[in-house]
Amino acid sequence: MSEFFEAIWYGEGIGDGGDLEEALQAYLAVKPKDGNWFEACGVDGADPKVERFASFDAYLDNVDPLETIAVTPQMIAEAIALLPS
Repeated sequence: MSEFFEAIWYGEGIGDGGDLEEALQAYLAVKPKDGNWFEACGVDGADPKVERFASFDAYLDNVDPLETIAVTPQMIAEAIALLPS
C-alpha cells in the first residue's frame, strides 16, 4: 500500500493525491482570482495543510493521519506551476 494525501482548505478536504505534489495541485480548485496565494493563505481560517495517511484504506477507515503538513503559499504555487498548461 502506498501513502495517501488529502489537501485541506478552510477545514475542508478539497482534493487528494498519491504524493504530496499531487495533493498540493488540488489547491488549483480554490485558486484566488488574482492568483495571490500569499494573500489567500493569510486569510484567517484558510489554514492550508495536507494530511498524510499510511494508505488510501487508512483514510477511508478514518484512521488518524500520520502527520499534518503545514502548506505555504510557495509550496502551492510551485506545485501548480508543474501542471501542464
